[in-house]
Amino acid sequence: MKRIDRTKLTLGIAAPVLAIVAALVITSVIILATGKDPLHAYAVMADFGSKSDSQVWIINKAVPYYLSALAVAIGFRMNLFNIGVDGQYRIAAFFAAVVGGALTLPGFLQIPLIIIVAMLVGSVWAGIAGVLKTTRGVSEVITTIMLNSIAAAVIGYFLQEGRLAVKDGNLFHTPDIPASSHFFTIPTQPDPLDGFLVVAAVAGVAYWFVLGRTRFGFDLRTVGRSESAAQAGGVSVKRMVITSMLLSGAAAGLIGMPTLLGVSYNYGTDFPVGIGFTGIAIALLGRNHPLGMAAGALLWGFLERTGTQLEFEDYEQEIVGVMQGVIVLCVVIAYEVVRRYGLRLQQRRVGEELAAQAGRTDKAEVSA
Repeated sequence: MKRIDRTKLTLGIAAPVLAIVAALVITSVIILATGKDPLHAYAVMADFGSKSDSQVWIINKAVPYYLSALAVAIGFRMNLFNIGVDGQYRIAAFFAAVVGGALTLPGFLQIPLIIIVAMLVGSVWAGIAGVLKTTRGVSEVITTIMLNSIAAAVIGYFLQEGRLAVKDGNLFHTPDIPASSHFFTIPTQPDPLDGFLVVAAVAGVAYWFVLGRTRFGFDLRTVGRSESAAQAGGVSVKRMVITSMLLSGAAAGLIGMPTLLGVSYNYGTDFPVGIGFTGIAIALLGRNHPLGMAAGALLWGFLERTGTQLEFEDYEQEIVGVMQGVIVLCVVIAYEVVRRYGLRLQQRRVGEELAAQAGRTDKAEVSA
């Protein structure tokens, strides 16, 4: 038993180490190909990223990235590819901003209401793909991608003066949320941390507990691994598909809340886009594990923050995007290589045990 545990621990450590080494080597080769020094680039990134203002910026940036990864991972755990997280969080944030800008309730009532509206809208938008998959057999990849475009069109239609938006210079945005409904911040130096960090942490714990420690989570993972086995065990596959998409959409509804309640206080044409696609990369990077995705979100924020400093050092602007892509690919490949190696070790061990058992049986028969 100790030997098996030690082997699992070794393989578990080998995968991320192999991924990091491979990513560093490949990235260094790419930087060298541009005629620059990779060691100097890493030194600049480490120095700038260690500054206190950079650390606060990285953590605040990682919060929506982490929530996005959670939304994607819920689908991944059931073998569902929710590519529509980007559209889900955007349309959820838009209608939450509309509701928030139209009401003047006390903050302790309006903030939860805005968050609930966002989660409900995101859940309904993702649920459309779940219903189409279970009733018509339409791939969730196709429907969620199409729903991204539809969400953008719906927002574009309503985000106009005279409809649900007002004009402010060259920008259109929903009416501002009252100051009493701004989310709290955590006082740190030199800048405050976004209070939504607490919500992200609670969401991560809930994700870990529900998917890893409950019957529902077991059923969800079982459906993801084998629908036929799940059905044989009495699990309704269609119900689990719809439920998973609803939960994924609800989590997606939280993605835009740090910006809406803590930065912009409205939804406008300058509202951040693309976070949903970043969440796919971070979910892959973190292997759908809450701690792994947290590390991936922080790493993503670190690369984005320090990448701006590399531009001042005359490095190519696209180098950060290259680093992010290389890291994700190396992690996916490294874990798959280690998984297959571990499977071969297990098969070899089982073969040796069966051979040894057969040998003992033969000896017993000869003795008899």
